[in-house]
Amino acid sequence: QVQLVESGGGLVQAGGSLRLSCVASGSIDSMRTQAWYRQVPGKQRELVATIATTGSTNYADSVKGRFTISRDNAKNTVYLQMNSLKPEDTAVYYCNLYLVLINVNYWGKGTLVTVSS
Repeated sequence: QVQLVESGGGLVQAGGSLRLSCVASGSIDSMRTQAWYRQVPGKQRELVATIATTGSTNYADSVKGRFTISRDNAKNTVYLQMNSLKPEDTAVYYCNLYLVLINVNYWGKGTLVTVSS
């Protein structure tokens, strides 16, 4: 089993920054993709950013140039640095870990980010 715990959410003014963290514990294989998703009540969960085993990253168009995903393998932690935040970034942010070899997804419980105008 894998457990994911997010932290770092909170209330910030537009233009501000936050850094989210996601610590993974349990049986974590090196072949994995980690990602951040976000969800607004009443809307579908959307992909924000991914980081692959190779370290390659991808971002939603809406956050390109503002958000950065990174990973510290020694700490089993993935980060999402969010800069120039906008009110439309307000959502619950979820950490995701996909184990490639067994084709299984794990999710954290989410952390709320609120951006005030």
